[in-house]
Amino acid sequence: MSAPPLPEALQAVADEVRGFLPADEADALRAAAAAHLRAGGVAVEIGSYCGKSAVHLGHVARESGARLVTIDHHRGSEEQQVGWEYHDETLVGTDGRMDTLPFLRETLARAGLEDVVDVVVARSPDVASWWGRELDLVFVDGGHTDEHAQGDYEGWARWVRPGGVLVIHDVFPDPADGGQAPYRIYLRALDDGFTEVGHTGSLRVLRR
Repeated sequence: MSAPPLPEALQAVADEVRGFLPADEADALRAAAAAHLRAGGVAVEIGSYCGKSAVHLGHVARESGARLVTIDHHRGSEEQQVGWEYHDETLVGTDGRMDTLPFLRETLARAGLEDVVDVVVARSPDVASWWGRELDLVFVDGGHTDEHAQGDYEGWARWVRPGGVLVIHDVFPDPADGGQAPYRIYLRALDDGFTEVGHTGSLRVLRR
């Protein structure tokens, strides 16, 4: 799978947005989306943060005639809370809690993607409980505890259409490289019949 280029203006936005998606993984994500998003189809992203990956996925959705739904409660995952490794005090709202929603909205506006990216402010399993249509692509990049990763998998893997893909970020087989919760849902997906079709850095692409 080859990645369609991101237009220069969008690449500038994506480069400036805070996030944890290296360039090679962003390319692989766009390639997976370009290969599987269909006209009228939908991709779901679990974990919006400030919108870096939404720029990449949103652009491909527009080019494909599809839509992107990005889901996040915007209060930050465990490792982003006060006292933890990835805490960013500039993302704390007036109520003293993490609030990345304004930054996501700004990113989508700057990228001109507000008409193709639907923002859902909620917890992923809650949305999955009422979701009702097949998906071309699901990108799992939410909380990294077992509780949250397993909840994301259980809620969303079942909606991936035959021939669609489940993309999992931060998959580290070696515990020395990172947390194991995404790796465990990657193994679970293989056990459930998904087939790995792409591997770039910590990004794994699995087709149903």
